[in-house]
Amino acid sequence: MDRSSRSRTLAPVVAVAAAAALTLAGCSSGSGGKKAEEGGGDASAGRAATPRMTVALVTHQAPGDTFWDIVRKGAEAAAAKDNVKLVYSADPNAGNQAGYVQNAVDQKVDGIAVTLAKPDALKAAVARATSAGIPVVGLNSGLSDWKRLGLTEFFGQDETVAGEAFGRKLNEVGARKAVCVIQEQGNIGLTQRCAGVKKTFRGALENLYVNGTDMPSVKSTITAKLKQDGAIDYVVALGAPFALTAVQSVGDAGSKARIATFDLNKDLTGAIQKGTIQFAVDQQPYLQGYLAVDSLWLYRHNGNYSGGGEQPVLTGPAFVDASNVDKVAAFAAKGTR
Repeated sequence: MDRSSRSRTLAPVVAVAAAAALTLAGCSSGSGGKKAEEGGGDASAGRAATPRMTVALVTHQAPGDTFWDIVRKGAEAAAAKDNVKLVYSADPNAGNQAGYVQNAVDQKVDGIAVTLAKPDALKAAVARATSAGIPVVGLNSGLSDWKRLGLTEFFGQDETVAGEAFGRKLNEVGARKAVCVIQEQGNIGLTQRCAGVKKTFRGALENLYVNGTDMPSVKSTITAKLKQDGAIDYVVALGAPFALTAVQSVGDAGSKARIATFDLNKDLTGAIQKGTIQFAVDQQPYLQGYLAVDSLWLYRHNGNYSGGGEQPVLTGPAFVDASNVDKVAAFAAKGTR
């Protein structure tokens, strides 16, 4: 089964949007929160006229990683539209993340959306959810493992494909030696990104591990590497906050290295506009959060499976650079890109 086929996965996205448009009108308020915070919405004529349901969204968000604010905003928008009570929990520690999934099972939620950065650590908790009859969908991380773990659907980016595209982009801009900064060891998606870059990049690539929960440490580690090896002409970051920190490291090291990254936020698009960041890969995190929650509503009330339950729905990759950043920045300012 070819799960990286883009042609097969575009239709399910359209199907989700179309079904929601035909069934619903308008939207209302709904929210979530870190560490199992709950959100709800007031009664509104704009909300779906279906029974209230509860969805747990469990991610591997690390403190301060603004990427997940965008995912969450998309999930909240779908929850408001679908009359869903959204319960958001997050922890970069896979054991704690599994615990949140178990808490959702114990609370007998109607659906669970989960990221699989460390799939084997989530396997048992996901199995308990499916055994309890709770549908589970994946988003963001876990494209290679969602079917194996018994999830019904997946929304995200093929990280290997994205990495390969990134490597080709480095070739186009003339990079010769790059360092790929991995902020969380054991995160399969991050590892796949760097491996993809290495596969297609014609220059030399070295992985650099940093502690993503300690930005001063991230800055000093990148600075030290750049001082040690003056031949590095590109820093490949795997998240917007780390790319922005790398800008400071380049300055501190007196390096001429340029910076490119995976993922966006408002400040990152501004950096591309200024030229301090060369380009970024956008996997559309807002869409991931939105589709994950909306898919659980569609499954419960209409029995729908995006991708027929066999193919993932790909939300990326797409490049953002000087040629198109102004258009993207308008949405980033609203916190949706």
